[in-house]
Amino acid sequence: MNKRTALITGASSGIGAATARQLAELGFDLMLGARREARLEEIAADVQSRGARVFSRALDVTVGASVTSFVKEAQNAFGRIDVLVNNAGLARGVTRIADQTSDDEWQEMLDTNVLGLLRVTRLVVPIMIEQGFGHVVNLGSTAGHDAYAGGSVYCATKFGVRAITSALRQELLGHPIRVTSVDPGMVETDFSVVRYSGDKDKADAVYSGVTPLTAEDVADVIAFAVTRKAHVDLDTIVMRPVQQGPYGQLARA
Repeated sequence: MNKRTALITGASSGIGAATARQLAELGFDLMLGARREARLEEIAADVQSRGARVFSRALDVTVGASVTSFVKEAQNAFGRIDVLVNNAGLARGVTRIADQTSDDEWQEMLDTNVLGLLRVTRLVVPIMIEQGFGHVVNLGSTAGHDAYAGGSVYCATKFGVRAITSALRQELLGHPIRVTSVDPGMVETDFSVVRYSGDKDKADAVYSGVTPLTAEDVADVIAFAVTRKAHVDLDTIVMRPVQQGPYGQLARA
């Protein structure tokens, strides 16, 4: 029997890279895409050393032509796509709505987190329907359950991911395709560094006094979901550090 395959977007770092490593250890072959080619090459070499066959190339989910060519070449590489992990996403800034002077950050978040996910999904799902098996995993967030001041548009994108996941699950009812949303809370990756435009001090302050989730913690949950028996679908998985409650509540040490 051929090894199972997984396509991961945003695979060059953080949760995407950790998921690639864990699925390689579980015997998956991998299709990895991300904008940062040099870092992507490093991850590809790492997972190859773990026994996986790897297809990797640049992917920008905000560009339709990039998505189309990537999915076509990925399918050709292994003949099928068993698992899709829609991981590419980001947050920009913590500016409140009335103080925002430009659409640029809003547009980038919407185009990456919502439209980017949709662009990839609409091309991969027909492949899964034709092959008679598949599993779509969308990376959501607790921000898609509890909105907060300064995060209006980021939260809106993650509420959107939650809605898209629910609708897709209903649209695929009757097909042997699973749909899962993994919604983590505070995870220490380069997420906050990106959000604060490279300001490491501000990024580090987010996690001060807290033991946050790691990228590997989230990858554990993704790996668990995609290795359940074929008739088992984990619809929504919400995960937080023990010190984090809803609505931004934190028990800092």
